[in-house]
Amino acid sequence: MSGLADPPPLDEITGPIDQQRFDQIRAANRPVVLRGLVEHWPAVAAGRQGGAAIVAYLHQCGSARPVTAIAAMPAENGRFFYNSDLSGMNFVKGQGQLGMFLDDLLRAADLPQPPGLAVQSEGVAELLPAFAQANRLDLLAHVPARIWIGNRIRVAAHYDVKENIACCVSGHRRFTLYPPEQIANLYPGPFESTPAGTPVSMVDAHSPDLARYPRFADAWASARQATLAPGDAIYIPYCWWHGVESLDPVSILVNYWWNDGQPAGIGGPYDALLHALLAYRHLPPGQREVWRGMLDYYVFEKSGDPAAHLPDHAAGVIGKPSPGLFDKMRQIIRQALG
Repeated sequence: MSGLADPPPLDEITGPIDQQRFDQIRAANRPVVLRGLVEHWPAVAAGRQGGAAIVAYLHQCGSARPVTAIAAMPAENGRFFYNSDLSGMNFVKGQGQLGMFLDDLLRAADLPQPPGLAVQSEGVAELLPAFAQANRLDLLAHVPARIWIGNRIRVAAHYDVKENIACCVSGHRRFTLYPPEQIANLYPGPFESTPAGTPVSMVDAHSPDLARYPRFADAWASARQATLAPGDAIYIPYCWWHGVESLDPVSILVNYWWNDGQPAGIGGPYDALLHALLAYRHLPPGQREVWRGMLDYYVFEKSGDPAAHLPDHAAGVIGKPSPGLFDKMRQIIRQALG
């Protein structure tokens, strides 16, 4: 970071985590490093032996279907991002067998300036059933695991509308975390086309242009950072921004995304954000303030339950949550949208 000091380290917990301790971690709503959480995995034992060993292990697990891989030119220095005018991405996509990708990854490790290579967010149970059986996280036995494989690559800071535990299997990964309220200081990019699913920070944290993005200095002041080794994991709370750097020629991570506590059938908050942009953003300022008050009252309940003064049978769409109520609301929205 040019002119900016390194962020302080994230808090850490070492050793096994039982369900009670995990519930406490989640309730604190702060990111934390879980040292050695998956050090017992056979895949981690292979990962500690180096790139060739973990690739051999994955070959032995067998791959059940093709994968989608992305590649960036060597000049991008492993940064998966937009092209220079934001008309597209700086990487290309292709499909093929996982074994071929793994062999390419090993060959690229010997190049002085390799391309950036990655297979991202593939379902482990479908792609590598034997891996899924041998490498399990009992804390999240109900959550499907996803695997990320690549070389020295960088992913811009972004957020997930889920909680996340990410487990380092091979190589080292550096995570830089920012609280959700830093969104304005991270300068999010476009909604419609993104490298990572949700908007990403437009700031290159390796060499931030503070003349163009001056508020990033405030985001960086709030950042916390950690480097994971094989067997380590990190808990990332709901919607925390995180930039991720893979630091070795063969880098593998397994993660778990989940959303406990949300009522069955609820709408997607991200979808609602897009609808809110459509409905509110371009109103005259006075009208926008009126609707801010409406949202505070009905949605964020700043004055308490908006249906508290109504009998249950008359509460309608502000009544108690249920799949039936959410279905009714969807019908109303579909009618309103025509």
